[in-house]
Amino acid sequence: MASALDEDTQQSLAEGRESAKAFLRSIQKDLQKVFVVFLLGFLATFWALRVYVWEFLYTVTKSNMSPAVAAEADVIATTPFEVILLQAKIGLIVGAITAIPPLIYVSRDELRARGAWPKSPVSRWKLAAMGLLGVGLFTVGVGYGVYAFFPIMFSFLAGFGLEAGIQPTYSIVMWTEFIVFLSLSFGLAGQMPLLITGLSYSGIVQYETFRDKWRYAIVAIFVFGAVFSPPDPFTQLMWAFPLIALYGFSLYLAKLVVTAQRSSDGIDVLGSVRNHWNVVGGAALLGGGLVYAFYEYGGRTAFNDLLRLANSDWRFLEPGAGLGVDPATAAGVYAFAWGLAFVGVATLWAVYVDLDTTSAGYQYGDPTAIDVGELDAAGVLAAPGDVFTEMDEEESIALAQAAIEDDDPEKARAILDRFDEVNSGDEGEEGSDDASGDAAGAGGPGGAGESGDQDGLVGTMQDRTSRASSTFLSELTDGNEDEAEDDIGGYYTDLKFIFDSLRSRSFRLVAVFGGVMAAAFTWLYLGGLATVRNDLEQRVPAEIEGGINIISLHPVEALIFMVKFSVLLGIVAVFPVVLYYAWPALRERGFVAGRLSQVYLWTGALLGGLLGGFALGYTYIAPGLLGWLVTDARLADMVITYQVSDFLWLVVYTTIGIGFLADIPILMLLLNNAGVPYDVFRSRWREVTVGIMLFAAVFTPADVITMFLATLPLMAAYGLGVGLLFLVTFGGRRNLSPPSKVVDR
Repeated sequence: MASALDEDTQQSLAEGRESAKAFLRSIQKDLQKVFVVFLLGFLATFWALRVYVWEFLYTVTKSNMSPAVAAEADVIATTPFEVILLQAKIGLIVGAITAIPPLIYVSRDELRARGAWPKSPVSRWKLAAMGLLGVGLFTVGVGYGVYAFFPIMFSFLAGFGLEAGIQPTYSIVMWTEFIVFLSLSFGLAGQMPLLITGLSYSGIVQYETFRDKWRYAIVAIFVFGAVFSPPDPFTQLMWAFPLIALYGFSLYLAKLVVTAQRSSDGIDVLGSVRNHWNVVGGAALLGGGLVYAFYEYGGRTAFNDLLRLANSDWRFLEPGAGLGVDPATAAGVYAFAWGLAFVGVATLWAVYVDLDTTSAGYQYGDPTAIDVGELDAAGVLAAPGDVFTEMDEEESIALAQAAIEDDDPEKARAILDRFDEVNSGDEGEEGSDDASGDAAGAGGPGGAGESGDQDGLVGTMQDRTSRASSTFLSELTDGNEDEAEDDIGGYYTDLKFIFDSLRSRSFRLVAVFGGVMAAAFTWLYLGGLATVRNDLEQRVPAEIEGGINIISLHPVEALIFMVKFSVLLGIVAVFPVVLYYAWPALRERGFVAGRLSQVYLWTGALLGGLLGGFALGYTYIAPGLLGWLVTDARLADMVITYQVSDFLWLVVYTTIGIGFLADIPILMLLLNNAGVPYDVFRSRWREVTVGIMLFAAVFTPADVITMFLATLPLMAAYGLGVGLLFLVTFGGRRNLSPPSKVVDR
């Protein structure tokens, strides 16, 4: 292994090891203290989990369930040492996190000596304020997940499982990890204000980037929620809305910090309140008045009626209920508290407005603080050159592209011209030669007018982008692209040509995939899963009492299966559409032969094989196999309880899987008709076998037996296809179509 590393790398690794040894020796006398802190954190966590946490999490899980659903839901241990090992694992993690601060503290002198400690002093009160803010945000995020998100989510998951005939019997490991990871995700999401503010203040990521890309942030929040939370609309909104509000608050803090940094102004909170006393006072009256009216004029009753219709056990209580306080006094206290909250929001707004309008970078100060994206074309041309000196070519292209998307080609042209003018050293002239020539050719006499100007602008941007991104292939082949085509066998060019032919059809492909996936998921979600489960259970032999008990060990196990199955159907549905649009390019590059009408033959043949195999599997193979397994288990006096994912994937493999097996010989006949000769299929059986084993290793459970159970039928189907081709082509003497050009490469 060492010989694979060059001498400099080996020397660097050796120096790193010596430095680490010296570092540990220097703090050796203090490591015992760090270990004591670790041990205390480990033991405290282990004890808390055993005495309090399990019962607390179990209560949270069932807190919002109806009595009927709560009676069916349960948490189980599937191995004898599962609980104690889980407690030890969590204790080790918490103990390690607890030991990090004292480890850093005892290492401060060594870190300072090695230059790894901040040189510029930071006030302790600032560090304490940031630490408290971080802990507070993390606590609020975790609290929201535990007390608001999880109760409603588990109620939905358990109810959905029971409706589909799936017992919500969660494994304690999967259940705990699900709660812990989602709680951590909420807690880490709560750090968003600190993260965005820190990145903006340090200049690693400009504040304007976070501000201008807010649409992408919202989409990312919803996508993340769609992956890690149940797919019903209510929990999606419960996930997304707090994070969107937190992102807006993060932008606010970043704006304050960055504006103050650029303008060197202080933040005068009291001065801002005095300047906008009418707004702050109006906010106090509005907040207090709304809360008082909510309790006094029927708002509480109306909300409780809505919650009752939604089958929620949560209710708004009367003011002071359970606190021993008079309702009128309690309503006044509530109104005063909410009035203060509204005053806080109004104060934040006032500070933002005052700091923004007095920003030196905004009006007359630091020229590099000017946001080019907010200027019009005239403002771009009049902006100081320092703005563009600090800008690189990629930033100018991005700003120009944004202007084009906003239907402002004049501004885009101004940005590119001004960037060229400043960075070529010709500031003060009318613009660079190329830019002036482009502008004159596009908009001057004899030009193509506004349309021509925009086309020329797009061409200029494409040239710039090409210059910035065309080095990959040349670096791969030492600048010789012809040699690249020879090295890769021409397939790079072929595949690029085929993918380019599909690019203009990508919207239709995504629409087909998304439509089929959404339809399949909706059908399963609205009762299809229960229909399939009940239909198969009816085929169980009559002597097996009670049928099959199917349980869900993970809270979202059934939903994950539904998503995966829907994606599988979407891929199957979009395949003929991709083939239809790619056929001309495939034929031009020599991969296939025949007219476009061949696509209809392919689609009909493959669909017929898939449906025929599915019908055979669903009618005979799946019920027969399940009946044999159930009978065998019952005769051995076993309790028949299957995990939902294993049971459903067994059904898929023995139904749709049979259709895929039937399609393998059909596909081989179609490929022979498209120009792939019989000799290729016969001589490439080794490569096909390796590919099948890799496929089985990825898409089957992680054990050797199931891998071979999937591999052998696929190899048998391939062998059947070779036999059919042998008969059809008379041993390869007369193929269905002449060999295509790609075979000769």
